[in-house]
Amino acid sequence: QVQLVESGGGLVQPGGSLRLSCVVSGVTLDHYGIGWFRQAPGKEREGVSCISSKEGRTLYADFVKGRFTISRDSAKNTVYLQMNSLEHEDTAVYYCAASAILGSTGAGSLVRHAYGYWGQGTQVTVSS
Repeated sequence: QVQLVESGGGLVQPGGSLRLSCVVSGVTLDHYGIGWFRQAPGKEREGVSCISSKEGRTLYADFVKGRFTISRDSAKNTVYLQMNSLEHEDTAVYYCAASAILGSTGAGSLVRHAYGYWGQGTQVTVSS
């Protein structure tokens, strides 16, 4: 049973930082691609960043490049999203997701339909 549990969200002022964590159980990160997505009220869920299974290659959406960093700790089976220079527009529920298909190929993708397993999400609110 694949389970993903996000944590680390909260309220932060513009320009601040947060680090989200995604603890994965039931599978190992060496075999699953992991992605971070977000969904703001009234908007579609969009890909933020992902990290591939085999080589740990990373991919970022243009709107977070230079501000967000994805990383993983294989010993803890945990993926992190370090978010710096947060903006009002980053306010959303953030989800982590796992993909067996991406895991088998070692590819990365920010397309939500490539992921079959999802966490419950953690709220990030950027407000002064």
